Amino acid sequence: MRYAQRFRTIRVIIFQTVVIILLTFFLGEIVLRIYNNYVPSFIFYSSSYERFRGRPFADDWNFNLNSQGFKDEEFSEKRNDTYRILGIGDSFSFGVVPYEYNYLTLIESQFHQENVGVELLNMGVPSLSPKDYLSLLMKEGLVLQPDMVLLSFFIGNDFEVSKRKLREYSYIASLLHYIINIQDKYEGQVIHGKGKYCDDCPFFDQEQYLKLEFSRSSIYLVDNKSFPEKLYNALYYLKEIIDICKKHNIKLVVAIIPDELQINQDLLREVKETYNPSIVSNKWNITLPNRTLSNELDKLGVDNIDLYEYFAGSAQQLYRPRDTHWNIAGNQLAANIIQEHIRKHITH
Repeated sequence: MRYAQRFRTIRVIIFQTVVIILLTFFLGEIVLRIYNNYVPSFIFYSSSYERFRGRPFADDWNFNLNSQGFKDEEFSEKRNDTYRILGIGDSFSFGVVPYEYNYLTLIESQFHQENVGVELLNMGVPSLSPKDYLSLLMKEGLVLQPDMVLLSFFIGNDFEVSKRKLREYSYIASLLHYIINIQDKYEGQVIHGKGKYCDDCPFFDQEQYLKLEFSRSSIYLVDNKSFPEKLYNALYYLKEIIDICKKHNIKLVVAIIPDELQINQDLLREVKETYNPSIVSNKWNITLPNRTLSNELDKLGVDNIDLYEYFAGSAQQLYRPRDTHWNIAGNQLAANIIQEHIRKHITH
C-alpha cells in the first residue's frame, strides 16, 4: 500500500513537472515571438533582411549609423545636379573598417575630389543574399530615385540559399543555440560599437576560420554537382533586379568580390591539406564561380567587374587576419578599381 502511494506521488510529481515545463516553454515562445516582432533579432529565424540591419544611430567605431540603420550619413532628398548610386550588398558593403575607410565611402569621396556630383548611398546589410538584395531594392531603394545600383556580389556566400533548420522553428531553441554555440565565439554582431579599430587583429581563431573557408570551398571543385543549382538560384534574383532596374531606367553594375581563399595561397593550401588532402590540383578551379557568373551577366547585358584579377595581382595584405573581410588596404584597392570602372556611366 505504501509502495503504491509512493508510486502515485512520483507520478503526480512527474506530471506536474512536465506540465510546468510545457507551460513555461509555451509562454516563453509567446514572449520571445512578441519581443522579436517589435525588436527583430538575428537570433531568431526570419525571411526578412530586417533582422540583420543595424540599430538606428548605433555606434560603429568612430561613426554613428543613420536613422535607418545604414552605415552612412543621413539620406536626403535627391538633388537634380547629383548622380545618385545605391550601394547594395552584405557585410562587405557594410564593412568591418571604420566609415571613412569603407570602399563605398571612398568611391564617393574620390568623385567629390574631382568635383563630380556623385552621391553614393551605402545600403549594405550584413548576412544578406541576392534574395534580400531584391527585397531591399524594392522596399527601400527605389524611393530614393537612384541613377545606378552598384551591387556587390560576394563569391564566398552569395551563391548560398539559407535553409531553415529544425531548431529555428522554436524561438526558445534558437535562443539556447545562440547562448551555447555562438555567443562565446563571436565578438559582437552587426554593430561594432564605440572603440578603436584594429586593422591587424584576427576575428576567428585558426580552427574556426579554416572550417569556415572549407565550408565555402565546394564551389571551386570542377565536378561539383550542386554549383549549377546555386548559380541558378542566384541568377533568378539577379534577373529580377535587372528587370526592375530596366523598368525604372536605372543603370546596374555588379562588382564581383573574391573570397580570401581565392587570393591567399597559404590559406588555400591549409584548407586543402586539412580537409581535402586527397583532391588533386586539376580538380580545383579557383576562378570557376567568378568566370561563370561574369559570363552569365554578360549574356544578360549587365555591366560587371570581377575584382579577382586585381586582388590576386596585388602584393599587399588585403584582408583582415582570419576575418573574411577587406582591411583598409583592400577597401582602398576596391574603391580605386570600381570608381574607375563606373566612371563611364557618370554624367557630368
